[in-house]
Amino acid sequence: MSFCTRLGALLALSTALLFNANVSAQELKFKVIGQPLATGNIQKNKEQPFFESLAKNTGLPVVFEYKPIDTLGIKETEQLRVMKSGLFEMVSLRVSQNSRDEPTLLGMDLVGASPDYASGRKISDAWLSTVDERLQKQFNMKLLGVWPFGPQMLFCKKTIGKIGDIKGMKVRVADQGMAKFIELIGGTPVPMAFGEVHQALSLGVVDCAITGPSSANSAAWSEVTTHQLPLGFQLGYNGYGISLKAWNQLKPDQQATLKKAIDGLLDDIWAYSELLFNDALNCNAGKDPCTTGKKYNLVTVPVSAADVETVRGAVDKVSFPAWAEVCDKTNPGCSAAWKAKVGPLAGMK
Repeated sequence: MSFCTRLGALLALSTALLFNANVSAQELKFKVIGQPLATGNIQKNKEQPFFESLAKNTGLPVVFEYKPIDTLGIKETEQLRVMKSGLFEMVSLRVSQNSRDEPTLLGMDLVGASPDYASGRKISDAWLSTVDERLQKQFNMKLLGVWPFGPQMLFCKKTIGKIGDIKGMKVRVADQGMAKFIELIGGTPVPMAFGEVHQALSLGVVDCAITGPSSANSAAWSEVTTHQLPLGFQLGYNGYGISLKAWNQLKPDQQATLKKAIDGLLDDIWAYSELLFNDALNCNAGKDPCTTGKKYNLVTVPVSAADVETVRGAVDKVSFPAWAEVCDKTNPGCSAAWKAKVGPLAGMK
């Protein structure tokens, strides 16, 4: 091979290597763990379209590879561990479901503290920086913000007329705080992943289960239950997290662009969640207007003042004390920080 030929080959190789280096330097790939498909409208109509069009809409040099968690073979309780391992760059974090691995998370959704959207937004805003700091330290993950599925309420396949009627019944729960509350009012809590609940209700493994009305409708819980009690226990938070490695790969202006886009999504979901909540209550009861779900024939149990007081009283009686003990063991000072930042907003005595 002549010198010119060898030189041409070397130049071609150098050009190819330089081109590939530039591509890899300019374009990142962020693998994103999404919400379960079974959760319904928010995942389908807001979250997935947002991530699929995020690069185009922001101009960020990132390929966002979005996959719902129930298509990945990952349990919803394993998200923090998976993120820490570095296998994924972003996550739509299930808050209650991951609170065993990081109890600080549950401080934004203690039973009785935020039963409605208005109180919930104030409480989550007050606690967000504490959770973010903890997740960065323990899991190398930055929390960009949170949103709620909406008031988490009871769906039962047995007749109920008030919250106390679940005494002796088996009730699906998603976290230990809710389990303690169900025990307080005489029920038997059964921890269970969301995707397992429909079959469990159908087979009588549980008598009742707790979720938001839109999720219940999307997952067809309403075809295996008979009663809904529209009394919010929690707000069912989820959050968007990004690994610190991925975050630090972005330039400061790119970080600001991503954060602005996520903030827009969060505001959109907060509003959409409230719309879904009200509409799904109608759908589950077979009433109009019903525009976002399928009509069923559930009995809507009237919410009494006594039931409201039972839930609100849970903060002092059970949810805060039980959570504080667990959180302080792994994160000393956790409960004291919550009392200072969140306690006044939650009406803590």
